[in-house]
Amino acid sequence: MCSTQRPTLKATLDNLRQPMPLREKLRLIARNFSLRFSKRQACCGHPGQPGC
Repeated sequence: MCSTQRPTLKATLDNLRQPMPLREKLRLIARNFSLRFSKRQACCGHPGQPGC
């Protein structure tokens, strides 16, 4: 699990640079951001994925 602090810009960019299809990245970003907002947390619970 992530810490309660917001992720750094470097960590976010590193997650986006993962080798995977753009469609999959966009799906994960949307899912992880929606989890973060619905739970009102700084992390979605999937560290290392795009959007977390």
